[in-house]
Amino acid sequence: MITYDFLQKYWWFIMSFLGGLLVFLLFVQGGQSMLGSLSRKEDEKKLLINALGRKWEYTFTTLVTFGGAFFASFPLFYSTSFGGAYWAWMILLFCFVLQAVSYEFQSKPGNIFGPNVYRAFLFVNGVLGTFLLGVLVATFFTGSEFTVGKGNIAGLGTSGIVISQWQNPLHGLELLGNLRNLCMGIAILFLARTLASLFFVNRLNHEVLEKRSRKFVLYNGLPFVLFFLVFLIWTLLGKGYAVDPVTKIVSLEEMKYLQNFLDMPWVMALFILGVLAVLCGIFLTVFNQRFKKGIWLTGAGTVVTVTMLLLVAGYNNTAYYPSSADLQSSLTLQNSSSSEFTLSAMTVVSLFVPVVIAYIVYAWGALEKKKLGLDELDTDGKAY
Repeated sequence: MITYDFLQKYWWFIMSFLGGLLVFLLFVQGGQSMLGSLSRKEDEKKLLINALGRKWEYTFTTLVTFGGAFFASFPLFYSTSFGGAYWAWMILLFCFVLQAVSYEFQSKPGNIFGPNVYRAFLFVNGVLGTFLLGVLVATFFTGSEFTVGKGNIAGLGTSGIVISQWQNPLHGLELLGNLRNLCMGIAILFLARTLASLFFVNRLNHEVLEKRSRKFVLYNGLPFVLFFLVFLIWTLLGKGYAVDPVTKIVSLEEMKYLQNFLDMPWVMALFILGVLAVLCGIFLTVFNQRFKKGIWLTGAGTVVTVTMLLLVAGYNNTAYYPSSADLQSSLTLQNSSSSEFTLSAMTVVSLFVPVVIAYIVYAWGALEKKKLGLDELDTDGKAY
């Protein structure tokens, strides 16, 4: 029999997987942040933009799906985080709006701003979008300043009733003052740039750009590994937000996230395999000039690593969205999810997810039969 507890954990797994998939797809943003540094000529820049332009919808759609699924499965998180840290979320979402506008209008006839303005927007999306997303993900481990009046949930819909309140007037911008959040933000930025470099090596039919991209794998891979290790070690050896399974009282526990890995060996094993896959993809691309499949090895490793990291944040009696202002306001899978009926109905719909993923894989493969070069741009009817 499927229990309410199982449904809550199932949907946290779905959210964690979508989070891992989103981080992988940020290679589009990573590539946008390197348009000026990786290319030297206008035709090289145009080639890079068109390689990324054929993929930007995947990232945008996954972000929207991630937000929608979070709202449906864990609405209290959605209202607390999106409603409280709204400056951070609004800037992030505005960055993605800039991306959509830029791809659609930069080469349109009658563009009075010129392509460089829209390319500057793409750069902003590439740098600020990835960095902010990393900062927001880090708060699952570092905490945020909010309180939740759980007694007010019964009065939802009544005038004047407020469930959660943000306790900092900066409304999300204060997250940038936490050094561990910054480490995660920088790590995600350089991971996105590393993935983009791997993507260019695999996708482009351009000897100069391929050679340059291999160097960029190393240039971006090293700072990514450094900042990710700092965040990971800091998190594993620091305090975590534990939930008593009986009383539901939240308390700080030494090395809680390390203990979660030890208590869930399958999560730890997959996390280690994911990290190794990420590193192998980077290493082989840098030191083997004939190896061009690094995007798939590092990409798959990214999805697995991020998924397992988010599982550690929510499983094993852990508050996945902790409150540093009031420990007992911290959100857990049990106190922030939708009703059992809603989760059950959503679970039936989620059974179609593999079909959607299979279609994406098929469509991706159909578009990638030939490497993209300057000659293909001249004959392709869809050019950005």
